Amino acid sequence: MKFGIIKERKNPPDRRVVFSPEKLAQAKVQFPQAEFIVESSNIRVFPDEAYRAKGFEITNDISDCDVLLGVKEVPLEALIPNKKYFYFSHTIKKQPYNRKLLKAMLEKNIEMYDHETIVKKSGSRLIGFGRYAGLVGAYNGFRALGLRDNLFNLPKVEHLADLDEVKAELDKITIPNIKIALSGTGKVAMGAKEILDHLKIKEVSDALYLTSQFTEPVYCMIDVMEYNKRIDGKVGDKREFYKDPTGYESNFMAYAKETDFFIAGHFYGDGAPFLFTREDAKRPDFRINLVADVSCDIDGPVASTIRPSTIADPFYGYDPHTETEVAFDADEAITVMAVDNLPCELPKDASEGFGEMFLEHVIPAFFNGDERGILKRAKMTTAEGKLTERFNYLQEFVDGRE
Repeated sequence: MKFGIIKERKNPPDRRVVFSPEKLAQAKVQFPQAEFIVESSNIRVFPDEAYRAKGFEITNDISDCDVLLGVKEVPLEALIPNKKYFYFSHTIKKQPYNRKLLKAMLEKNIEMYDHETIVKKSGSRLIGFGRYAGLVGAYNGFRALGLRDNLFNLPKVEHLADLDEVKAELDKITIPNIKIALSGTGKVAMGAKEILDHLKIKEVSDALYLTSQFTEPVYCMIDVMEYNKRIDGKVGDKREFYKDPTGYESNFMAYAKETDFFIAGHFYGDGAPFLFTREDAKRPDFRINLVADVSCDIDGPVASTIRPSTIADPFYGYDPHTETEVAFDADEAITVMAVDNLPCELPKDASEGFGEMFLEHVIPAFFNGDERGILKRAKMTTAEGKLTERFNYLQEFVDGRE
């Protein structure tokens, strides 16, 4: 079987790749029956020569590959018919801007395996860039704090070589006496926690966080059962909440009254209560004045996130009284960081981590009869131009009926 590492063609350019040269060499040793070639790229974080030095063929023609591995969406004109593709297609939630892409893959008889659909039997994801989104998102939040309050001037992550340099920059700053709430317990939240812990910010319990003031910066991690509660007053159940959140309401204001800096690292499910609304943000006891929204759901559970921001211009302000965008350092504004492609700022580390997961969970499935069902669950479209049973719910979306 022949695998091709494809050139990223989406704009703005993305320098990440599924496999670093070192990890691809490891894949070749582990699976000698597999052949790997690399499409030439002048934007990839690892230059062509780094792959050539590991013995891989560099080419401009990958049409003879069976499986094509990428990161971001492939432009319609670059799709090669009758191939297996892996990349983030951003179609599984019926994203309207990519309907043409999904339709084109069906028309070209492409077998699509979205990185988001590579999951365990339980449905939890096996691979992704979540940790790196959390790392960069938390760093960017502190960068905003330093710039806004004239405390320190952290460089942009994209100007640093790797995570070691990011942490070296954090070693130079001092965090003021603030309270930080971090939502979530998954890979994104754990990436953000890594930054908080590196800064030696003290982690405290919910009970202490909600009832005490401190003489040093502290943070508290909050899960869904902390910031949501049952409407009927009974004890909540996490599994019940994920199955049907309609009997719940937000309990986030308890934290908003005690928080200066909120890092949103949670996963938000359809139908769940908003963490805080625009009306909540107007309340005089709403204390949050800085939000690093790594989850970045627009006009959703975090009311101050009214648009995504960009790596080039990562911060804006939200005026809770007028519900409009203002300067990120405007008086009484909530400073917002809502970059929606954070791992792009740390392409080397993100690629190395992603390749490790891909080699562990995906490549073996091609050579062990897919014994864990990973490829079967992940497959969205068939070689006959049909949606698989698991993704049949997308048919009306493909047809343009919704």
